Amino acid sequence: MLKPVSEGQRVPLSRERVLRGAVAVADAVGIGSLTIRSLAQELGVKPMSVYHYVANKDEILDGIVDLVFGEIEPPSAGGDWRSELRRSATSARQVFRRHPWAIALSQSRTNPGPATLRHHNAVIGTLRGAGFSVEMTAHAYALLDSYVYGFALSEASLPINGPQPVAEVAESMSRQVSAEEYPHLAEFAIEHILKPGYDFGDEFEFGLGVILDALTRSIS
Repeated sequence: MLKPVSEGQRVPLSRERVLRGAVAVADAVGIGSLTIRSLAQELGVKPMSVYHYVANKDEILDGIVDLVFGEIEPPSAGGDWRSELRRSATSARQVFRRHPWAIALSQSRTNPGPATLRHHNAVIGTLRGAGFSVEMTAHAYALLDSYVYGFALSEASLPINGPQPVAEVAESMSRQVSAEEYPHLAEFAIEHILKPGYDFGDEFEFGLGVILDALTRSIS
């Protein structure tokens, strides 16, 4: 539950504070529950006060997407392109784990802010600097983008990443699967998913490495 900010905790309202308050609401109760009223409650102000800093909810949504992109470490110019893209992709995954509501939202907005544009520009610049043609840069960018967002979405949605331990969820699901009828599923669950320490997130590095290896071959 969101708690109203007490009088002693209040700091002067600003556009940045409004947007950061919106991120806090989305993190706490989901993007669907982000309204001017819930945002005002989070900020400890009256709803009309919010409109002094943002025109409408669309501006809030554009603004919080840009704040999220600002948390992602962009690749640095002049570094090893593989290392830089790996670092940036890993950072993006971590950011989307903190803000899972932003995965779909960031793909739907049409008014990118400065942090978003800097991120895209840095990724494209890294690919071009590595020797990719404009056409291959488009292919590589789409591939990396799809993988990072797709993995983040799976990670946020899969029941094995919920509050229950992986083993409990997997065991419950496996009881519904007949080993005689679905032998490969049963084997996979027993030999992999139910092993101690299993973490779906560990697959991210493997998949990212496969993509980077393939991209390396395309320019060698």
